Amino acid sequence: MFAIIGATGRIGGAAARELRQRGRAVRAIVRDPGKAGALAEVGCEIAVADIADTQALAAALRDAEGVLAVVPLNPSRGDAAAETRSLIDSLGRALEAARPPRTVAISDYGAQHAAGTGITVLFHDLEQRLGGLPGITFLRSAEHMENWARSLRPAMATGVLASLHHPLDKRFPTVSAPDVGLIAADLLAAAEAPPRILHAEGPQRYTATDVAAALAGPLGRPVQAVALPRGQWDQALAAGGLSAGYVRLITDLYDAHNAGRIEVEGGEVRRGATPLAEVLAALVRQAAG
Repeated sequence: MFAIIGATGRIGGAAARELRQRGRAVRAIVRDPGKAGALAEVGCEIAVADIADTQALAAALRDAEGVLAVVPLNPSRGDAAAETRSLIDSLGRALEAARPPRTVAISDYGAQHAAGTGITVLFHDLEQRLGGLPGITFLRSAEHMENWARSLRPAMATGVLASLHHPLDKRFPTVSAPDVGLIAADLLAAAEAPPRILHAEGPQRYTATDVAAALAGPLGRPVQAVALPRGQWDQALAAGGLSAGYVRLITDLYDAHNAGRIEVEGGEVRRGATPLAEVLAALVRQAAG
């Protein structure tokens, strides 16, 4: 049986569905059982536990042959970093208690750096906290394509896509979040133990100009990518509902991105199959609906 922490999210949900399609038993660990209907329909066992509740989480992980661990990030919390570090520690204690033979923990590109990378530093902390566990694999994910939803409504209204990726023609790694879940499912179900660190990105790298061009079709209008001046980042991110603390994490992250620090640290790269245009078209349909 495989236990999926964060099973109602894009990554965890995709992993759970894929494993069930392969006929494997899945325990979907959720905070809100009211959101678990689709998982139950595909045959998942449902366990209710919050990652912050170490004892409940350890009980939900008991007897699992493999665990997928996705630590949630709350962009509306004032001190998102402190909350995330607390969740990481709770996760670590639960895994130490349950001792599954294999764990795949979702990490982030750039997690090799201990400072100066904003939100990615939290994934460095994750790797440090869980690194002593037996059978641990860190699947470092590139930036999720779905994150462009934050910039979608202004682009729909104005035809201008404000980008924090500078310069506009710089290619960056990105991946569809459900593809990360599919890769994680492969790692959990593999006959041999996977490497300690792997990276996940999409079928190719893209530029901010590519993103604008991909949006033009589903929006039915030209879209121009514009490099948002650094001095306007805080205001733009705060307008999207992010807390001040989370804004700082994101701005530091994109400073590191633009400096070339959010990259593969050697080792294997697994590629998802979903192209950027497909994800953006789905985001537009959701926004229009």
